[in-house]
Amino acid sequence: QVHLVESGGGLVQAGGSLRLSCAASGSISSIKDMAWYRQAPGKQRELVAVINSGGSTNYADSVKGRFTISRDNAKNTVYLRMNSLKFEDTAVYYCNADIVSSIIYRRDYWGQGTQVTVSS
Repeated sequence: QVHLVESGGGLVQAGGSLRLSCAASGSISSIKDMAWYRQAPGKQRELVAVINSGGSTNYADSVKGRFTISRDNAKNTVYLRMNSLKFEDTAVYYCNADIVSSIIYRRDYWGQGTQVTVSS
């Protein structure tokens, strides 16, 4: 069994910053891609940023230059540093990880979500 636990969400004024964390625990042999998604009310869940095991990253156009994804492989943790936050960044942010548990078992896992609210 694998669990992803997120932390770091909250209420912040526009222009402010937050850092989200997501720690994976349980039956983990290795972790491939780790990513952050978000879902705003009435909208579909969208990819925000992804980082592979080698540290290569990709970002949604809407957050490029403002958000930074990073990971600590020793801690099985992924981070999302969010700067210059805008009202439209308000959403529930979800952590996602592609986890190998054994030679025959590999699947995607999701965190429970953490609310980020940006006041204008």
